Amino acid sequence: MRPGLDAHDPLLATFLVWVYVSHACKYRLPRQVLTTGAGWRLILYGNAIGFLFALAVLCTTVIAFPLLLDRDAGVAVAVYTSMKAVAVNPVEMVLWGLIVAVLLAIGFALAFAGLAVVIPVLGHATWHLYRKIVAPEPGMQRGSAGRP
Repeated sequence: MRPGLDAHDPLLATFLVWVYVSHACKYRLPRQVLTTGAGWRLILYGNAIGFLFALAVLCTTVIAFPLLLDRDAGVAVAVYTSMKAVAVNPVEMVLWGLIVAVLLAIGFALAFAGLAVVIPVLGHATWHLYRKIVAPEPGMQRGSAGRP
């Protein structure tokens, strides 16, 4: 294993913080969650906090992963580029996040079998999103794939 920051480290840290926050919440029986004011607050706050985690992951990775695959860039540059792309195109990125969430929900609803179709489609679409947002490297043509 090489020293330094790998591409998956920030996501692992985000996941661990999310797990810590979820355990910090008070869990109740399902009946109590749906029938008490405290339960409804738990649902509201839990979903709001989960949304913030999802938004942070979207902002930091929407362009970062394709960029790391396509170019010789570091994690910090990839995350910065992703965050800049979200800042410049907020409506489009929120729409993209909703599309991803809906398609993944459909894939899960179909007993995970739908993910066999959804994941490759999302991967292909993400690549095209990346190619539209990030300028090609000098010397590369827009239609070429990979390095010359």
